[in-house]
Amino acid sequence: MKKVYLFAAEGFEEIEGLTVVDLLRRAQIDCRIVSMNETKLVTGSHGIAVQADLLFDAKTLADGDMYVLPGGMPGTNHLMAHEGLRGLLTSPQTADRYIAAICAAPSVLGQLGLLTGKKATCYPGFEGKLTGAEVLPDGVVTDGRIITSRGLGTAIDFALALTSLLADSAAADALASSIQYSRV
Repeated sequence: MKKVYLFAAEGFEEIEGLTVVDLLRRAQIDCRIVSMNETKLVTGSHGIAVQADLLFDAKTLADGDMYVLPGGMPGTNHLMAHEGLRGLLTSPQTADRYIAAICAAPSVLGQLGLLTGKKATCYPGFEGKLTGAEVLPDGVVTDGRIITSRGLGTAIDFALALTSLLADSAAADALASSIQYSRV
């Protein structure tokens, strides 16, 4: 079974994070919320407290098939400031893993040099932080092992794109149908 870790920092955008977790779990993909705090309780940018599945530990997370960064402020800034996460994302062992980011969070990937020569998208106004990327206005952009998305309004399409990569397009289509969602 594929394993996904979603990194929740104080001030993350709840819908972007929880939509991914919910839909991947519905698709029978093991998706765990990782707290970037010293406790498992993480409060999103709109005051919704979420109980994470585990605390950040780079050794424990090394077995991930995909790493997901939700956006939101100041959550995205906290992700960028987390030394352990920066090390995990730039580790040579991560080169064969998927890395996905939505809203402002693709800026973390850009600042770490992970978007050089890649196509990417982000929340409007963060394009300048997508260092080295060809920035597109699309809702979801997949380029190799990097997946980016624009924001809260694209969260379902983002989660379905991740499902397609981790399972297959039939699983994503079945998931979309089960939630009565018309894909664009």
